Amino acid sequence: YQYLSRYKREEDLDHFLFIPERTEGTEKECLKLLLEYCGRHNPSWTELSNFTHFLNFQLSKCEKSVFCSPAVGEDFQGF
Repeated sequence: YQYLSRYKREEDLDHFLFIPERTEGTEKECLKLLLEYCGRHNPSWTELSNFTHFLNFQLSKCEKSVFCSPAVGEDFQGF
């Protein structure tokens, strides 16, 4: 939710890191955002679960990647 909400507001995600202890938004807002970005019309709970697990996995890998690090500089901005 933290990433998707910032993405929707067109905020810079290059310097943002997920903080598990941070609670943002309501359950209703989270579900609405997941439904919006899931890519399926009327998804099942299983499809939403798979989407969130996949997105979490990809974002975790991105945060750890040297190529996506803010330290890389302007060469890979927005990568």
